[in-house]
Amino acid sequence: MMHSVTAKAPSSTANLGPGFDVFGLALDAFYDTITLTKQKSGITIITNDSIPISPAKNTAGLVVQYMQKKFKVKSGVQIKIKKGVPAGFGMGSSAASAAATAVAFDKLFGLKLNGNTLVECAGVGERASAGSIHYDNVSASVLGGFVIVRTKPLDVIKILPPSDLRLVVAVPKMIVPAKKTEVSRSVVPKQVPLSNSVTNLSNAAAIVAGFVQKDSELIGRSIQDVIVEPARAHLIPGFGSVKKNALKAGALGVTISGAGPSVISFATKKSNLNKIANAMKKGFASAKTDCTVVICKPSSGAKTI
Repeated sequence: MMHSVTAKAPSSTANLGPGFDVFGLALDAFYDTITLTKQKSGITIITNDSIPISPAKNTAGLVVQYMQKKFKVKSGVQIKIKKGVPAGFGMGSSAASAAATAVAFDKLFGLKLNGNTLVECAGVGERASAGSIHYDNVSASVLGGFVIVRTKPLDVIKILPPSDLRLVVAVPKMIVPAKKTEVSRSVVPKQVPLSNSVTNLSNAAAIVAGFVQKDSELIGRSIQDVIVEPARAHLIPGFGSVKKNALKAGALGVTISGAGPSVISFATKKSNLNKIANAMKKGFASAKTDCTVVICKPSSGAKTI
């Protein structure tokens, strides 16, 4: 019998412009590492990171609680968390912890769960940071690649991304409110003109076609969102300049990564990625904001190590 399992899961970007709450893409920029160890009873969380250690307020703790109950696991679990994904910047930080926890728990107790069930379990962890369950980031972190999320019932479709797709993510150095995801969700319009819905739907469909046809240029050109991005842009200092600069430097498409405040540019390995990165830096600098820029590519999903 296994006594301890370690798993790691990647960062991710959600929405990809028009695919609000539907699209996710795993990124090899950052990883969270979780070690689960059997103990007599209860749930204990050990970490050097500044995150809650009460299981009811911790992403990994919520996942373990849910899986213990759902699969009638009597054993206690110690959770060791090593954060690599920056929290609160639209890079799927809580989702990475949740995904790694679900995969580690599955292996530790020999459950042999399928992808959809792992996503369902990991999704519970999003309550800790987002206040509600949503599956775009956790699906990407669990399964890897590009994902399309359908709910009621939960059904996640995974598509392998083109091998030449590259992403440039600018992470601004700014103070992010504790309930950032809730704040950024609160500005999203409740009703939208049908014409805007049609525009987003056509771009979202083209993004899916781009992933199916392994056409990075089609994906990049279709990263256009006329509903959520305009509503959230004001929450990100210098967003307009960052986007304009990146496009001028050769990015195919630019949008907010998840709920922000990170901004993501879509490109190919042939693009001048450093030029795009520097252009995005200058955009943030114009709003007196420093940023870290990461050049990355799509990642595979959570795995035990």
